[in-house]
Amino acid sequence: MTPWDVKGIEFVNCNCAYGCPCQFNALPTHSFCEAVGGYHIAEGRHGDVRLDGLNVVTVFHWPGPIHLGKGRRFVIIDERASEAQRIGLERLLTGEDTEAGKTVWNVFASTIEQSYDTIYRKIELSIDVDARRAKLTVDGLVDSTAEPILNPVTGAEHRARIDLPNGFEYSLAEMGSGTSTVGGPIPLNFAATYAQLAHIHLSQSGIVR
Repeated sequence: MTPWDVKGIEFVNCNCAYGCPCQFNALPTHSFCEAVGGYHIAEGRHGDVRLDGLNVVTVFHWPGPIHLGKGRRFVIIDERASEAQRIGLERLLTGEDTEAGKTVWNVFASTIEQSYDTIYRKIELSIDVDARRAKLTVDGLVDSTAEPILNPVTGAEHRARIDLPNGFEYSLAEMGSGTSTVGGPIPLNFAATYAQLAHIHLSQSGIVR
C-alpha cells in the first residue's frame, strides 16, 4: 500500500434534504442517493508524488440507500495533473491504497457496481467554508453552487453544523444549500438540497486528527 496524505477543503452537494440522512444512519430522503463533490488539495502526496494545488471531482448515483450498493461513479481530475499525479489521485478517489473503511472514498468504493472512465478537465473551484459558499465548474460537465440556508420567515442566513467525532470524511462540516447540474455518464439535476463544506485532512488510515 502506498502511503498518502491530503489536506484541503471540500464542497459536496447531494439530492437529499438539508441535514442529509446519511449523516445520521437514516434512509435517503427520496429513497435513492446521488451526489457531486469538489475537492481542493492544498497540500498532499501519494508516496513521493506531490499533489499540492490540484482539484478533483467525484460524481455518484445509487438506486437506493448507499449501503445496499449497485452504485455508479465517475471521477474528474484536474487537467494540470501530471501522469504520476493522475495515477495517485485516481487511486485515492477510487478507494485504493486505503485501509478498509477508513475514508469516504474507500467506503463508497465498496458499494460501486459500475465505474466510468476518468475524465481530465479544467476544474474551477472556490470554497469558503465559514461563509457556506462555493462554486464548482467543469466546462460542459458540472455546474454546482452552495450558499447559506436562509430562514424562510426572516430571510436571514441560518447556520448549522454537523460534528462527527468518529467520521471517515470530516470532523466538522458547515451546512449549506446546494444546486447542481451534472452531465456526462451520470446526469444529475437538483436545487436547494443538502450541501456540506468542510476542511479535510485524510490519509490511508483515515482522518488525521
